[in-house]
Amino acid sequence: MLADNQTSISPGQLDPQIHFASEQLYALLDFISDELPRWRDHVDRMQETSEVLLTDQLCSYLNSAAYSSTAWSRIQFRTEVHREKDKRRAIDLAANPRVPEIFVEGRRHTQFDPLIPIECKRLPTPKEKDRDEREYVVTSPGTTGGIQRFKFGHHGASHKIAGMIGYVQEEDSAHWLGKINGWITDLSSDSTSGWSKADVVKQANEDSVAGVCKLDSRHKRKDLDDIEIRHIWIAMDNPKKLVT
Repeated sequence: MLADNQTSISPGQLDPQIHFASEQLYALLDFISDELPRWRDHVDRMQETSEVLLTDQLCSYLNSAAYSSTAWSRIQFRTEVHREKDKRRAIDLAANPRVPEIFVEGRRHTQFDPLIPIECKRLPTPKEKDRDEREYVVTSPGTTGGIQRFKFGHHGASHKIAGMIGYVQEEDSAHWLGKINGWITDLSSDSTSGWSKADVVKQANEDSVAGVCKLDSRHKRKDLDDIEIRHIWIAMDNPKKLVT
């Protein structure tokens, strides 16, 4: 999947410039989607429910899978990556170059600049004090909702493509699609909210055997380029939970 102008490298040489078309970012998200059930079912993976621990496990697994692949060996994954402008905010998971630089549509990315920012959320949101059940979409008060962060530029302000991973721990994909789009529709009823019905999530395809559901949403942003979010939901307990 790497660019056609990539060349072999002899020991001691610097990596040549690597150029991605934007379509290769979609292919990278497909790689993550393909690896999610292998990660979930890995014999050595400890059973966890915490979002932070799950994402840390996933990051370690994806680094090994990418390093071992022909297509993605020049990609690395990191957790808690601090945002470009506001260093107080951190991206849950990011795909970064492992090599000195990769260009995407003319924009230079280094090991310190994510190719794709990815938010990771549990479905459902844990029932804890001060948690908003709508956290996959929005938090009120606050700005830590998953889609909210990308739509309003708190994360991924300089990106046009982002990812979201949903760890489905209860119910099925149809349930969560209805819930999430219901929350977005409710938000759009307030003309001052910045939300519209165009922000709803649309299902792309579902693999009920692997327990993976892919979805897509597109969001207009004020003073920023529009952003597309590719959503990947993984059934954590039983793949058949995703069968509707």
